[in-house]
Amino acid sequence: MAKPDRIELPGVEPIAILHEDRSVLAIDKPRGWMLVPFSWQKTNRNLQAALTSSIAAGDFWARSRGLKFLRFVHRLDAETSGVLLLAKSPGALDAISGLFESRQMEKTYLAVTRGAPKQSEWICRLKLAPDPQAIGRVKVDARRGKAAETWFRVRQIRGTTALVEARPLTGRTHQIRVHLAESGCPVKGDELYGRAGDGVRLGLRAVRLAYRDPFMRRRVEIHAPMEEFCREYGFELPSL
Repeated sequence: MAKPDRIELPGVEPIAILHEDRSVLAIDKPRGWMLVPFSWQKTNRNLQAALTSSIAAGDFWARSRGLKFLRFVHRLDAETSGVLLLAKSPGALDAISGLFESRQMEKTYLAVTRGAPKQSEWICRLKLAPDPQAIGRVKVDARRGKAAETWFRVRQIRGTTALVEARPLTGRTHQIRVHLAESGCPVKGDELYGRAGDGVRLGLRAVRLAYRDPFMRRRVEIHAPMEEFCREYGFELPSL
């Protein structure tokens, strides 16, 4: 039985599958999907719930793979698109989660910023903590915050905007967004840490994951297409 290269969910555009092996399936997560527990029903855009329901219904994309289990291993913000890794079994979920927790997972993002950074390359190590004054928001907190580290490199500048490559070593909530805002160049379209009324969608995309497969002992490198994202903000395709 041929396996489709896309996930078909009711009422939405098909979701592209970027990579698959015995333990994981990687998708190109579209904007607008939340990564929250299955039971969280405050939104009709709960990706985990949609996938689980589709598998239970025996939809062809899942049935052709014999899928019984699929869980997201890490999180992307609702409005962030790009590479999302899903585990096919509880054992794979534990093993791949361990790579993220032990900082053995290489993550690369592209961010479009409002304003050009002062440096062409820099590392931000500002500690981050939940903001008690605003639910869902994160702030810099040197005393109570958790360690956070992101490497940045400017790839292109067009007028008052820049295309920035970001490689987070840690995986704190909103880490790239806060670190860029604190560097004086918030992500374009970021109403939480930037400026409201940009009139554009959040300029942040996960474009690459790379790691050593803990089961097959081989290197895995997964890329998401960048052309459409770059074109949306008026940039040329960079080489990463």
